[in-house]
Amino acid sequence: MDIAIAVLVGAIALITVVTLIRAVRIVPQQRMDVVERLGRYQRTMTPGLNLLVPFVDTVRAKVDMREQVVSFPPQPVITSDNLVVSIDTVLYFKVVEPRAATYEIANFLQAIEQLTVTTLRNVIGSLDLERALTSREEINRHLSGVLDETTGRWGIKVTRVEIKAIEPPPSIRDSMEKQMRAERDRRAAILTAEGHKQSQILSAEGEKQASVLRADGDRQARILQAEGQAKAIRTVFDAIHQANPSQKVLAYQYLQALPQIANGQANKVWIVPAELTKALEGLGGALGGLSQMVGDAPSQQVDSSAVEREAAEAAEAAAAEAQRVNDEVRAAEQVSSGGTARPAGLPAPEPVPASELLDQFDASRARPEAERG
Repeated sequence: MDIAIAVLVGAIALITVVTLIRAVRIVPQQRMDVVERLGRYQRTMTPGLNLLVPFVDTVRAKVDMREQVVSFPPQPVITSDNLVVSIDTVLYFKVVEPRAATYEIANFLQAIEQLTVTTLRNVIGSLDLERALTSREEINRHLSGVLDETTGRWGIKVTRVEIKAIEPPPSIRDSMEKQMRAERDRRAAILTAEGHKQSQILSAEGEKQASVLRADGDRQARILQAEGQAKAIRTVFDAIHQANPSQKVLAYQYLQALPQIANGQANKVWIVPAELTKALEGLGGALGGLSQMVGDAPSQQVDSSAVEREAAEAAEAAAAEAQRVNDEVRAAEQVSSGGTARPAGLPAPEPVPASELLDQFDASRARPEAERG
């Protein structure tokens, strides 16, 4: 009897514990449970502690209220230019109404996948490949609008639809790569040509500026050189006029310049011009009074007839010497050119250097002075 009572008490206690367990439900955050009472929707339990009627209320579905991400497998889609491309999509959604998501559709995830595929084929079918590859934002926006409108009555909110990849056929990829490579080669060639053009332009401008600066510098240098020469000539001219040199000094300077005129490798023969006689007249007149020179001032006691006689004798001697040298040069030219042969026994004329002419001139000038002395 006692055993039967103990078993009964234990059974009652077990039933009580099971009833309490079934009556008390704790729902975690971001989850809602749909409760049915005797097979009919009764309420939706929110997160926290909830009580149920044991053996009467049951939990039909546990709905996750967080945003979920679903990646759909690649789907073949035909574009408007009859090319089959493979498109991968990613869907972001969340359940906003647990009751509608439980009772309005049997499997909302599968329904969303099929709706995405059909909508994607409809959108891509109206675009060609080039536009499909460059219009992802437009495709995503269109898909989001259609899915959100359709899934709204299911208690689901589609937040975002993304296209992961659009894979054209291998042959099309090869053609696109060749086209892109050709386009890049064209751009590279254009950029190279532009760079070469700019380089040539800059080089030409630099050469132009350098030439202009060089010409300007040369002009300035010549102007400065000419101004310097003008100042030097003016200074010498003023110095000569201020010093008032006599004819003797000028004649002496001229005689000093004669060896420099005859100096040089090309001056083997010095041809005395006819005009030299006139110059020698002045030289004779200037040199005739050297014996009476005291200082550099002109002497007042110079005999004009003696000066004229000395100048005439010097001129005649210079003219005779010049005629002789000219005759010898002509004879040498005739012999070298195969003309008339010179007389037998006559030696070839030797070229007369300028120093001998100066010596002869000095000798001719010295003879009248010796005779006069």
